[in-house]
Amino acid sequence: MCRLFALTSTEPVSPMVAINALNVMKEGHDGSGVGLYLSGLSGPFAEHPEYPILSGIFTEKGLKRLDGIMDDLGFRPFHSVSIIKSTPPAGTPRRGVYLARAYEPPKAWADMPEAERTAQLVQTRVAIRQQGEAERDMMAFSFWPGVVMIKEVGDPLTVGEYLGLDRPDLHARRILCQGRQNTNYAINLYACHPFFIEGVCTMTNGENTAFIPIREYLSSRNVPGYTGYQSDSEVFTHIMHFTHYKLGLPVEAYKHVITPLSDAEMAGHPDHDMLARLKVLCRKMIIDGPNCVIGCLPDGTMFMVQDRKKLRPGVVGGKPGMYAFSSELCGLDAAIPDRDKTLDFQPMHLDTAYVRPECQEVTICSQLQALPRQR
Repeated sequence: MCRLFALTSTEPVSPMVAINALNVMKEGHDGSGVGLYLSGLSGPFAEHPEYPILSGIFTEKGLKRLDGIMDDLGFRPFHSVSIIKSTPPAGTPRRGVYLARAYEPPKAWADMPEAERTAQLVQTRVAIRQQGEAERDMMAFSFWPGVVMIKEVGDPLTVGEYLGLDRPDLHARRILCQGRQNTNYAINLYACHPFFIEGVCTMTNGENTAFIPIREYLSSRNVPGYTGYQSDSEVFTHIMHFTHYKLGLPVEAYKHVITPLSDAEMAGHPDHDMLARLKVLCRKMIIDGPNCVIGCLPDGTMFMVQDRKKLRPGVVGGKPGMYAFSSELCGLDAAIPDRDKTLDFQPMHLDTAYVRPECQEVTICSQLQALPRQR
């Protein structure tokens, strides 16, 4: 198993807080890799939150190619965090440049509909990834306003210290952190959690034995970004993206897509007719676990869900201003020791636990309850 830790805060926090929480849970993961999602950034990145940030790893040749690609598209660099290291720790490959660069968008974007702008961001990131895979000189993990993603092979704490991730430019209000490289397929940084598309990010502890049919269904939707699939867990991100953007449903509905109620449980439900239609419509996105999923939505809402097998741990707790989602209590204790521990909550198979970006409380909803009528 791997271990997951996520933090949502009203004030920016160092990514090392999350990595240290992972380190406390080290007996539960193999120390083979780390992935980070950061949003709600501080420093220069926060000066223009509408500027998209490209995150990835580039060779010297790849960085020159990137500059040409972005210049041709009309993007102008605004602020960069460039991490260049020559002697990696044991178990970590030698790379070129770890890059997070914000770009001023092309002037033509001022009059462009939002849907067209977001589609171009996704298509640009996918194109850079595909060109980089062909030449092995560019890896692009995200290209989106206010988001930085970092992935690497090696022990999470060692990698975090090696890359100097405590730097103020990378402090963030929302952090998702996973400890372990992909082990079901070949080692590939694109297989390292978390996964991201259009402001939606998730990471998973578990395995998805329904991966192949779900992948085939999503790939047939003709949605930019539903591609790659180096990990069986990436479909969880795309199912949430589909739920949020294509179906227009709130976070409370995600469980009804991936683990719908049985007909007996649905009988008498206040949303019976809608849920019955949803179950038929989304039947090819029903998962098979065990899985614990932690994620973040474009508005900053952070959530945790479990599947019916409930064989992967997960707990939520904190205090007004800061909450955490953790695979183990010890990770929660390391990050927020002064919380009221009697309020900690471990979601069961019908629950969705989430915290809005204001970070004032944990909300728990059950699939047996009526869905909210407005977002």
